[in-house]
Amino acid sequence: MNNPWDDWDHVLKVDPDKDLRPGETFEDVCRTGTDAIEIGGTLDVTAEKMSRVVDAAAEYDVPLYQEPSNPGVVIDSPALDGYLIPTVFNAGGPFWITGAHKEWVRIDDLDWSRTHTEAYIVMNPEASVAQLTEADCDLSADDVAAYAKVAERMFGQEIVYVEYSGTFGDTEKVAAAHDAVADATLFYGGGIHDYESANEMAAHSDVIVVGDLLHDEGVDAVRETVEGAKDAHDD
Repeated sequence: MNNPWDDWDHVLKVDPDKDLRPGETFEDVCRTGTDAIEIGGTLDVTAEKMSRVVDAAAEYDVPLYQEPSNPGVVIDSPALDGYLIPTVFNAGGPFWITGAHKEWVRIDDLDWSRTHTEAYIVMNPEASVAQLTEADCDLSADDVAAYAKVAERMFGQEIVYVEYSGTFGDTEKVAAAHDAVADATLFYGGGIHDYESANEMAAHSDVIVVGDLLHDEGVDAVRETVEGAKDAHDD
């Protein structure tokens, strides 16, 4: 059975707590060429803000996924193709591995058919997600590869996500994670800001995730990263 992300090259992550660039609309966002839109953020996210983004993007033909930072911001919308639930494998304690998820499964009528998990390996100690989860980011390439292998082989994760959030990552470490997994899809996020950075990191991963660039520089810059990712996988 194939997963939707098996055919993706590029995901655009929209932070519902941040505005688009002046003059840009969600129609513009959905026409960047990205393979999917993931809606989520670490801080100051509410269900109301989530709903605003989902409703704005729903009429366009781009897959929409919610990545909730906690169960309280989960929304139920027919426009969503699914939910991508992070579990931080290098978190400093069990809450971000299974504790938050224990609360997630209390949701009434949870739609398991649309619920998927992402095995995060958080690598930037300055990032909000690293500080929130108290992640151990002092990892060698071999450590990252081992976490990736644990995620896939021992926990059955179909997505392994190397997250540098806000800074461009170490290609050796990303490549080590990619080499360590057999069937899981390797996502990479962090510091993608133009064609070249997208092309370089896409060569070491299956899917690149672009986020802050949309809010900081706009849809034209995002479109360049889509082209960079797709060119890397066409070579």
